[in-house]
Amino acid sequence: MNIQISNIAKLPTKYGKFKIKAYKQENQEHLAIMSEDFETLDSPYIRIHSECLTGDTLGSLKCDCQNQLDLSLKFISLNGGLVIYHRQEGRNIGLVNKVNAYALQDLGRNTIEANLELGFKEDERDYSIVKYIFEDLGIKKLKLITNNPKKIEYVESLGINIVERIPAITKSNKYNEGYISTKKEQMGHMF
Repeated sequence: MNIQISNIAKLPTKYGKFKIKAYKQENQEHLAIMSEDFETLDSPYIRIHSECLTGDTLGSLKCDCQNQLDLSLKFISLNGGLVIYHRQEGRNIGLVNKVNAYALQDLGRNTIEANLELGFKEDERDYSIVKYIFEDLGIKKLKLITNNPKKIEYVESLGINIVERIPAITKSNKYNEGYISTKKEQMGHMF
């Protein structure tokens, strides 16, 4: 695997002070956002956050992504740890296809049905960069901030000890109730 990595830089934010390190794998660039005390933590809190331009940047109410990212950055700023910003937009179908999936959702499909209708699996994400980041940062055990059972399975498959799972529960709204319901009922997310 050909990975290009950056140096570590400081990143003061509205959530607190962090350090960041970037990882480039083929045409995708991912980010490790670490608390200042990250290196001293035995089992850091970790969130693997999948990119969502419409939610994270534009504040879309169709999903809970921005709320989960905000929750995680605030939590890690206070308690120490790492957010991996996993740049695989739309469960790795890309932005154009994600917008096409949104259009199908506007016609009544749920998030899974839309992806399948576009010719994709319900989730196309590849987590190999996460393994590389864990190895690069020396992570052997962690406290995982997630609702997604597939992320738990993946981390466990790496032989990493999940000491605790912390749910990333945020407030729903009338625009994302169906999305959250689909994640819970069809994808097994734990809310």
